[in-house]
Amino acid sequence: MGRWGKRRWEASARGQTRPTGEKKGRKRNLLVDGRGIPLSLVGSGANVGDRDMLPATLDAVAIKRPRPSRKRPQPLCGDAGYRGKPARDAARRRHYQPHIKQRKQESEAKCKHTGYKTRRWVVERSHSWFNRFRKLLVSFEKTEASYTALLSLAAASICWRQTPVYSRISS
Repeated sequence: MGRWGKRRWEASARGQTRPTGEKKGRKRNLLVDGRGIPLSLVGSGANVGDRDMLPATLDAVAIKRPRPSRKRPQPLCGDAGYRGKPARDAARRRHYQPHIKQRKQESEAKCKHTGYKTRRWVVERSHSWFNRFRKLLVSFEKTEASYTALLSLAAASICWRQTPVYSRISS
């Protein structure tokens, strides 16, 4: 028996093999403020790239933005998934100033400039807050609308926990 006893898979017996390039699952795209509170949240399939979801994420902002000016432009920090001309153009059309850097570039800038602040960890912390909701970790929802509703409920809970009133009550 052993390894010789295993039945071999015959590729021609079942016709074509399924493509391996597709990704199953879901993804969430976040736009957060400086403290990590979600401002915009869009769910999509895992096979959709971040760059393609940037316009929908920027359009789904829940609160009214302050008007950007030349003195106070609104920066938009993103990771390498938002690289490229389509994402940069989408951010500029919505009056954001894109700062899209890879991890290596960000760490080098932090070493060179003493007052440089990295901003990537704010979004990573927000994703960690979402991962604490076990229902969102493994999605068994049949429709995109029910998954989006669960994301919105989790975002509302995160916003409530970050308010100063809640932190005084809980301590």
